[in-house]
Amino acid sequence: WTIDEQVDGTHFRRDLVSWRDIGWRSFMAAASDVAAMGAVPWCALSALVVPGEVDDAALQELARGQRAAAEAIGAPIVGGNLARGPALSIATTLIGTCESPVLRRGARAGDGLWLAGRVGLAAAGLRALEEGKGGEASLRAAVDAWRIPRALVPEGRAMRSAAHAAIDVSDGLARDVGHVAEASGVRAVLDADALLSDTGLSSAALALGADALELALYGGEDYALIAASPVAIDGFRRIGDVTDGEGVALRDSNGERPIEPRGFDHFTSDRPRAASRS
Repeated sequence: WTIDEQVDGTHFRRDLVSWRDIGWRSFMAAASDVAAMGAVPWCALSALVVPGEVDDAALQELARGQRAAAEAIGAPIVGGNLARGPALSIATTLIGTCESPVLRRGARAGDGLWLAGRVGLAAAGLRALEEGKGGEASLRAAVDAWRIPRALVPEGRAMRSAAHAAIDVSDGLARDVGHVAEASGVRAVLDADALLSDTGLSSAALALGADALELALYGGEDYALIAASPVAIDGFRRIGDVTDGEGVALRDSNGERPIEPRGFDHFTSDRPRAASRS
């Protein structure tokens, strides 16, 4: 079981995304939690709080986005609630099934860190939209990564037999890998060269005048999957290692150094995620 709430001004801004995309991304955010445990999505509930200025046409488009996302992963919305309130909020409860869920705890020294999906691209897309560059061809993939993310359900199922631990990347790679390291009592070492091998991210960062590694480590909202496993996993690429110790470290040409497992935090971040610069 998982629940995810998307709030206007915190998780998205209505001037940067369509109503249909709001519905889509709110559903996929919840589905990503199910994917990260290696589960098969089953069904969902949706609770919406809608301010008075949202008309029926907008609400219908939002619902169409939710339905499209639900159909894409095979988990119909079977009920929910609708209420008026001061701010738009979409809470999605999603239920999945599996015989043995993959948890955050369980990573072991000697495991590799394996990534399915991309990290940093969604943050680049948000930044492009904030800077009025969303229409540039070089940034189209990044904008799509933020507006219409996709929960990696097949990849989650593929990792079940191999992964000792896993998590999805919603609040930033460094922060989410830090959750696995803390829960497992190990040290997570990320490889800078592996993260920078994504040429799409490098191109988007160049177009924005941004640091590609900063985007990859701290961007968030990618809904990629990270798994700790002693063997390769189909659909994943290796981006680091699990060792004895604690915390998160970055390995580059200068060696290995600890990094702060920072990222988005509802209770410590100074600015809403939808308006943040990673």
